[in-house]
Amino acid sequence: MSEWTYKPFLINEYFITRKITAETLDSVLANGWRHFGTYFFRYNVSFYQGQFCNVIPLRVDLQKFTLSKNQQKIWKKNQDLSVLVQPIQITQNVLDLFEKHKVKFKANMPESIYTFLSTNPAKVPCPAIEVGVYQADRLVAMSFLDVGKEAVSSVYGMYDFALANRSLGIYTMLLEIDFAVKTDCKYYYHGYCFDIPSFYDYKKKFKGLQGFDWQGSWNDL
Repeated sequence: MSEWTYKPFLINEYFITRKITAETLDSVLANGWRHFGTYFFRYNVSFYQGQFCNVIPLRVDLQKFTLSKNQQKIWKKNQDLSVLVQPIQITQNVLDLFEKHKVKFKANMPESIYTFLSTNPAKVPCPAIEVGVYQADRLVAMSFLDVGKEAVSSVYGMYDFALANRSLGIYTMLLEIDFAVKTDCKYYYHGYCFDIPSFYDYKKKFKGLQGFDWQGSWNDL
């Protein structure tokens, strides 16, 4: 990843809305915003492992995306699993998987899946889908994806740690990208990373990666 230049100003903003159009979703994503449920936020500085660091919003330019060799292996390894893409439905199986997965948080463990989703997540604040991965009839991974007009945004992903050797977290991201490409989207937004090494570094390993400079421009990384 190329060196990131520090911009000496602070952004820490939020707004709340229950309804956002597909076009507006594209616009706010392009300006560094994320959201959990009806709460939209963006910030350009964070504190990680005892030091301040710059926050870099990330996206993938889908015209430039191709699978890396490792991603090809992950994709091939999981072809024995079935995939169901549909509007978000929070079932008991989804809640059970969330409870198993949330223990990965070493700090700020979420109390509920509704930390990340609204109580009507298929429609509020925007249309959103789930990407479910099943081994036979058992749910083993799921991610949630906002759908805009020309962009999609990954909200949250979870998987069964018993199948950790399958890299299901990356696999659901690849499935999200596959959905975005097939629906003619231009960009796949997948969160933030820092300008120092962190647990977010897996997000940097996608071809076509771009980072937002907080000045209105996205640059290839």
